[in-house]
Amino acid sequence: MRRMPPVVFGLVLVTASLLGLSGCDWVTYHGSGTRSGALAGGAQVRSTSTAWQSALDGAVYGAPVTGAGSVFVATEHDVVYALDPATGRARWRTTVGTPVPLRALPCGNIDPLGITGTPAFDPVSKRLFVVAETTEAGRVRHRLLGLDAASGHVVLSRLVPPPTGDETAHQQRGALLVSNGRVYVPYGGLAGDCGNYVGAVVSASTTDATGSFTSFRVPTTREGGIWTPPGPTLLPNGDLLVAIGNSEHTQTSQGYDGGDSVTQLTPGLARVRDFHPSTWALDNAGDADLGSMGPALVGTSVVQAGKSGTVYVVDAATLGRRWTRILTGVSCRAFGGAAVSGNRVYLPCTTGTLAVDVDGNGVPTRRWAVAGAGSPVVYGATLLVPDPVAGQVRTYNASTGSAGPSYRIPSGSLTRFATPALDLNRAYIGTTSGVVAVALGS
Repeated sequence: MRRMPPVVFGLVLVTASLLGLSGCDWVTYHGSGTRSGALAGGAQVRSTSTAWQSALDGAVYGAPVTGAGSVFVATEHDVVYALDPATGRARWRTTVGTPVPLRALPCGNIDPLGITGTPAFDPVSKRLFVVAETTEAGRVRHRLLGLDAASGHVVLSRLVPPPTGDETAHQQRGALLVSNGRVYVPYGGLAGDCGNYVGAVVSASTTDATGSFTSFRVPTTREGGIWTPPGPTLLPNGDLLVAIGNSEHTQTSQGYDGGDSVTQLTPGLARVRDFHPSTWALDNAGDADLGSMGPALVGTSVVQAGKSGTVYVVDAATLGRRWTRILTGVSCRAFGGAAVSGNRVYLPCTTGTLAVDVDGNGVPTRRWAVAGAGSPVVYGATLLVPDPVAGQVRTYNASTGSAGPSYRIPSGSLTRFATPALDLNRAYIGTTSGVVAVALGS
């Protein structure tokens, strides 16, 4: 596909694949490291229909990604596919491990548990990276695999255990991120928050299967999961933002322990700073934290919502050390990934998708809300919203919120956090039995 020229932010050179501009492969969750979920060059959508459906061996929890002319999908049976984007036929299929049955886990809600986090395609090495939860010698392990995009052959394989706690109690749910020759792997806990887990991010080389890891762990004794499906958000300077869930301390007298936050990390995973609400202790106690939605970059601001219903807008450069704004009079319990187009963010609230504009001073304004509680994406002037309850993908005018053409497209059974990948004239979404492609007619 057509490549855009690089864009310069200060001394940092950022390519179009990082920024999610038009004409690029959709290489990770919501297209790029910024997790914008927007394909700006999409034509005006005048009709929609089901292009094809591909039945696979198991459920697809992570989002599809595209690169090197293929659509890549991973299943909970630890199987990875490359599909033809025009027909949905498999170009190759590779089994990378033996998934973990639910009975072998202390809690959880996925059976079996295999590849859950969205893969990442690296245009530099031409490798697709996944983390498979596997059963190895009777133990639950987490294995990073790099597959050759053309053949599906495994060219890199190594264990990437979380840095602390019981590996069995950790789940790799968030999307992977590739940046500057490293793969970033976030960890949270299983559904039910059982066992000894501590939220973390681990990074490994995209080419060296024996090199050293770097890691960050939330400075708490337990919990603080980094589990939201979008995974880390990449800043223009190469730093990462991660949303962290409720942690162990539930009283201010215990001292703040890193949970219920948006935390900034260097490429080497050193902590820079964080934003956490003044209500962090109550949020931790009530499971009302910020860890359920990925940080959304809107201009020079970060928009963050979570389980409490409060929407925060903080300065991307300081994470609120200069100012923090709250979208008053609006409640949005958000789960999954937001989409961003220009100065507008589309939030995945449990009551539907909420459109909010954020001006250059970080002042938020509510615009409208539409039905569909999934993680949205923007194709040109069209908003696509998965509706897992109805088993549909809905389309809306991204500017006005009015219903789009053929605005309810059947998708079949979707997982709660399903989100589409976008290509020119198509959207791909994982289901509990495979992948559906939606044709976007111009």
